[in-house]
Amino acid sequence: MANKQASPGSARMPGPSYRELITRDNTPPPGALLTEQYTFAGDNDIAFANYTSQDYAELEFARMWPKVWQWACHETHLPETGDYCVYDIGNASVLLVRNSAGAVNAFVNACMHRATQLKASGSCGFVNAITCPFHGWTYDLDGNLAELPHDWDFPHVDQAGSGLRRIRCEIWNGFVFVNFDPQAVPLEDYLEVLPDHFEQLPQHPREITLHIEKHLPANWKASQEAFLELYHVRETHAGGHPETDLAAQYDVFGKHVSRFMHTIGAPCPMANPVPSEQVLMKRLWREEKNWIPGAEEDDVPTVPENETARDVYSALLKRRFSETYGHDFSNVSTAAAIDSIQYFVFPNFFLFPGLSLNIAYRFRPKLNNPDQCLFDLFYFQPTPAGRSPNQAPEPIRLGLDDSFTQVPEVGHMARIFDEDTGNLRAQTNGFKISAKTGATLGNYQEIRIRHLHQTNTRYLSNE
Repeated sequence: MANKQASPGSARMPGPSYRELITRDNTPPPGALLTEQYTFAGDNDIAFANYTSQDYAELEFARMWPKVWQWACHETHLPETGDYCVYDIGNASVLLVRNSAGAVNAFVNACMHRATQLKASGSCGFVNAITCPFHGWTYDLDGNLAELPHDWDFPHVDQAGSGLRRIRCEIWNGFVFVNFDPQAVPLEDYLEVLPDHFEQLPQHPREITLHIEKHLPANWKASQEAFLELYHVRETHAGGHPETDLAAQYDVFGKHVSRFMHTIGAPCPMANPVPSEQVLMKRLWREEKNWIPGAEEDDVPTVPENETARDVYSALLKRRFSETYGHDFSNVSTAAAIDSIQYFVFPNFFLFPGLSLNIAYRFRPKLNNPDQCLFDLFYFQPTPAGRSPNQAPEPIRLGLDDSFTQVPEVGHMARIFDEDTGNLRAQTNGFKISAKTGATLGNYQEIRIRHLHQTNTRYLSNE
């Protein structure tokens, strides 16, 4: 039974903490993974109207989305001069293009003549110049109006001042961000601890190997909240089986950044009796070996005496990654190599920096339907030494009722993603039929959800 006398937010799952477990690894974790940052942030319910109200969604489009840094694409979407990509959010559309100097420009995706959309929503491709498909007004890769057909009829147009309207664009760690607010703080300031933490985590060139765009039957906040906490794991992924809870840590670092971390290959903190390391290895091998190149036919490794399944598995993974990709991963800590470490940047960007779980998520609202959103799932891998990253692939689009198992490249994670998103329709329905008016959150395990709403409220209040 919970200790009602403890100060709010101070209670933790019995047993060793995530921090305690990773300090036992034979390859020590970097300081970033030993940092803990949690403060009790209240326990009021979160109003269901935050998810279901069209007026609330329109307020977000008016006050929040135009003011925040948003991940638009990756540099590997734009590897060469003239490569372009379109990022859409609500009724806004951004055209990103790499110029001849190698920089990435971002423009409002509309012609300065009669506002025709220049490139199709969600598209990527190549251009020598940006030409309006309606009347042929043509812009160079820096957005300057280079050709005005029948210019004799436009003596009132200042050609030098009629270029495409720029949008703030900055790049961090290969990720291209945009912000519609010309007065926004620099991206690196907005990212708070993220740049410093990532300097302590595996550093190597990455490329996108898979992009899925999945239509989900829930509000963008409710959808991503399913990925912000691990409280759901026992019921959603383990069928309510006891002793499947994870040793997890939750951190909130500022206005925009939060994190969870949980162990892979360690026993449930409440397990009694504690399984042997060889039993843990069997479980680990069954559930995780597909992350190791060439491990499909390998037998379960033996865990030597006085070693752990985590360390043995991590050493094998680092060795195989080094052999496969030509980079030296030997100094990567066990935790950074195999654990589930997930950073979130408000409003909608998730990034896992580890070796084995190197993925990213993005959630975007539907313009006229707060009950639906788009979920972008990206798989990354190290770029092999000696070559440039491959260009990012086209997205595979899945509908509301499609399964991630329809995409073989998702691999063993397809079932997990189906389970993670499988409760969303029922939750959306529940918002509207519930006997109460708001969601009740755990003080610790769901702190990142509360942080999301508190930050959102600050933007909606123009704070």
